[in-house]
Amino acid sequence: MAQDRQGTALECLDLAPADPARTAIVWLHGLGADGHDFEPLFRGAARLPAGTRVLLPHAPRQPVTVNGGMTMRAWYDIASPDLTGDPDLSGIRASAEQIIALIEGLEAEGIPAERIVLGGFSQGGVLALWTGLGFHRRLAGIAALSAYLPADPLVDPAQSATPVFQGHGQSDSLIPFALGEAARDRLPQLGARPPEWHAYPLDHGVSDAEVADLLAWLEGVLS
Repeated sequence: MAQDRQGTALECLDLAPADPARTAIVWLHGLGADGHDFEPLFRGAARLPAGTRVLLPHAPRQPVTVNGGMTMRAWYDIASPDLTGDPDLSGIRASAEQIIALIEGLEAEGIPAERIVLGGFSQGGVLALWTGLGFHRRLAGIAALSAYLPADPLVDPAQSATPVFQGHGQSDSLIPFALGEAARDRLPQLGARPPEWHAYPLDHGVSDAEVADLLAWLEGVLS
């Protein structure tokens, strides 16, 4: 299992399939939530291929500056509402190492990287893009909902053709829609495949339409 910054095991909700696991999804929650946040979406999702294992890790607890220093589950610190100003790149890299350890653990158990999707929502989507695009073996796909790029991630050549799914609410009051569009436009310039882009008439959240589009995409990249 992955190790957090204090060397203890990274907590993780593991949705094991009834059939032997042949594919996997690692899904990262948003700021202040935990792995249970997306459990209803993935538990028993009919459109996932048989044998799909879903890991829903819980971010370590840490003070978050933009929230008055309140301690909560967070993949990295956020200094201010200006999400691209003074990003916590050391925190992002530390969390990325934890997620890489989860992926490598799945590989060690017999699920190759090319059968693993890394995805997330909000802060988790940021980390999914950063970690997935830099991973040194091709993944099945990378998904980012309501996310942005705090800085340019390193895109490993192994991910140059990896499918990317991006969805974003047009009225997002926490992560502006324009930041999602900027990430969409920036990724091909960095060497990634142009994302499959979806815009939705909603604030910072996930709609039924977005869930349907995401599950259809997951079915396609994991089948």
